[in-house]
This record gives sequence, C-alpha cells and structure tokens, in this order.
Amino acid sequence: MIGIRTTRMVVLLVTLLAGILTFAGCAAEGAPEPETPAPAAETSDTGLLVFAADGEEHAREGTVSKEGWNITFEHAYVTLADIAAYQTDPPYDVDADGWDLAYDHMVSLPGEFTIDLADPASDPAILGEVADAPAGFYNAFSWHMVRAASGPAEGNSIVFIGTAEKDGETVDFTLRFDQELAYQGGEYIGDVRKGILDAGGEAEAEMTFHFDHFFGRADKDADDPLNTDALGFDPLAALATDGVVDVSLGDLKESLSAEDYARLEDILVHFGHIGENHCIAEPLE
Repeated sequence: MIGIRTTRMVVLLVTLLAGILTFAGCAAEGAPEPETPAPAAETSDTGLLVFAADGEEHAREGTVSKEGWNITFEHAYVTLADIAAYQTDPPYDVDADGWDLAYDHMVSLPGEFTIDLADPASDPAILGEVADAPAGFYNAFSWHMVRAASGPAEGNSIVFIGTAEKDGETVDFTLRFDQELAYQGGEYIGDVRKGILDAGGEAEAEMTFHFDHFFGRADKDADDPLNTDALGFDPLAALATDGVVDVSLGDLKESLSAEDYARLEDILVHFGHIGENHCIAEPLE
C-alpha cells in the first residue's frame, strides 16, 4: 500500500511537470516568429555601354591625298542618329546576311549627335552611354547619318572645313554633304577588341569613319584599291576661286565629271565602318 507521503510526492511532481509544460507552451505561443533570412542579392548581369565615334588620325592630324595634297581639317562634322548595338548569335555577317539582322539583345542610344571628328579630343568622341546594358558581346551595330537640325552643320550630314596645300598652292575648302544614309555593320575589328561587356563592367561601341576613302593616301601605291576608288583632292582644287572651294553635294553633282561624282556617291556609302570592318549602307528615303 502506497503511503500518504508517497502519494503527496507523486501529486506534487505531476503538478510541477504540468506547470512547466504550460509555461513552455505559453512562451512558445507568445514568442515572435523567427525571421526568414532575406535571399542573397542577385549578381547584376548588366554593365555600362559607351557609344563613341572616331575619325582616326586622318581627321585629327590631317592626311596627304593620293596626289600629294597636305590636308588638314579645322572641323569635320558628322551628324548621327538612331544608334543601336546588338548581340547576335550566330554572329551577324554583313556579306552573308545583308540587312537581315536577328539579335538576342539590342541597346539603343536616343537622340541626334553632331560631332567634330577633327577635334583632337575626339579620340574617340563620346556620344553617350547606357548604364543598364545587358552583359555580353555586342557584335553588330546600326545608325543613321542625318542632316543636322541646327548648329554648325545645319542642313547637312557631313561638313568638312579645312586647308589643302601642295607645291606652294593653298586651297581653303568647305565641303557640305546633305546625303542621309542608313548604316549597318558587324563586330569591331581593330588593334584591340571592343564591344565585350562584362557584368558590372564597361565596354565601348565605336562607329569609325574613314577619311582616306575621300582623298586617298600618298603612302599607298597609285593602283591600290583605296586610291583608285578615292576622289582625291585634284577634282576639288580645280573648282577653286581665289584659292577657295565652298561647295555642296548639289554643286559637285553639277561640277564634277560623271565618273568623279559616281565615285563620290560610292565613297559616302563606304564612309562608315566598325573599326576596319566594313558596313552596308543605303540612302534614307
């Protein structure tokens, strides 16, 4: 038989255990829920894409034409708009694909830009930037060369102002071209690779303009395709009055020979490049 003392001890233990369990339950019920850890921030898959234009040393430092004219530019204005860079896979091939450009990502730079490629600081000239461009390889580009709405090149897509000297003769020239063109090309080809944007990094998208296509180069053979296709400066010097040539594209159409004017039209189409990579181009409507 269980004694009274033993019974009391059992009751006491049961009561004590019930109190402990009740307290624990209340404490658990009243305690705040543990915070769920915030997910780790995702690594950015974008970067800074900088759009630029370059006339190379022929614009900034001058050039010697295929006939030996020493040409320096005071100004060399080009007006650009509707600028875009693309990531394509497979890579865009201007010769095989023509105007058919299929892309995975496209980044555009809004606005119209008149730049002076003869400015020594335009090495290259920075047009603008896009801060949230998708990372990857920008291996195709397009833009329009348009008539400037205002400013020093107003009404023209290209304006060259400078001086040419040869054998003691000096010709001051202003050449105004109002032809508007659409350009499209592939990846940048040059001494360094451009257009490769790492996540969180910076890359440059450059449009390049080849001034030696207009005038040729004295350091190349006369039968080099660059020289046979170039207008040179002799046809322009022949139009000088009192040592000055100030002409529009319309003036040149009337003044140049049919062969030279056709050559000039072709030069305008091939003026824009991506580094050394050629583009396709066609007149805008």
